[in-house]
Amino acid sequence: MEERLRLAFGILANAASLMLYSSPVLTFIKMIKKRSTGDFSCIPYIVTMMTCLLWMWYGLPVVSRGLENLSLITIGCIGFTLELSFVSIFFSLASSRARIQIILTVVPLLLLACGIGAITTFAFHDHRLRKAFVGSIGDAVCVAMYASPLVAIRQVVRTKSVEFMPLHLSVFTFLTSFTWMLYGLLSKDLFIAAPNFIGCPLGIKGNSKLVFE
Repeated sequence: MEERLRLAFGILANAASLMLYSSPVLTFIKMIKKRSTGDFSCIPYIVTMMTCLLWMWYGLPVVSRGLENLSLITIGCIGFTLELSFVSIFFSLASSRARIQIILTVVPLLLLACGIGAITTFAFHDHRLRKAFVGSIGDAVCVAMYASPLVAIRQVVRTKSVEFMPLHLSVFTFLTSFTWMLYGLLSKDLFIAAPNFIGCPLGIKGNSKLVFE
């Protein structure tokens, strides 16, 4: 029964994550039509891309045992592809100065990801240690991903417009963190559950901020 619940919440978490990762589509359609990134920041998409990459690696048999975390692999792969597409579009529409900033942010993060992969593979020879290493880094980046949209609240307050942080983004953030938290608890994996304990209140905070502005 517990394994079925775990599988069910894994599927729900994938669905919620897909909604969260694909939520910027309308924003990017507007950017493409205007041929400008406006006042939007690329940082949330870069952080989310890094998060997807790390948790996809965490779910692979190199770190996890067998395919116990297949849900992380599937949504990590889809999420990374989506976010890479968003970052690429943003880069193509951004100013020269913004492009340099994107390169200076993305390249070190990708090198860091390669370093994490190399250390995991060659320095640790135990699944427990590998999960502890990748999971700890993944937790930090995951919290940053959940917190990054809150930066847009300043723009929401300043412009009195929710364009920079639509309500559905906060709703999807809450649903994603809540379902992954339950999946982590059912899997008895605190590395999956822990960052989502923080993600839930961040999603609620974003919702309340938008509702009452």
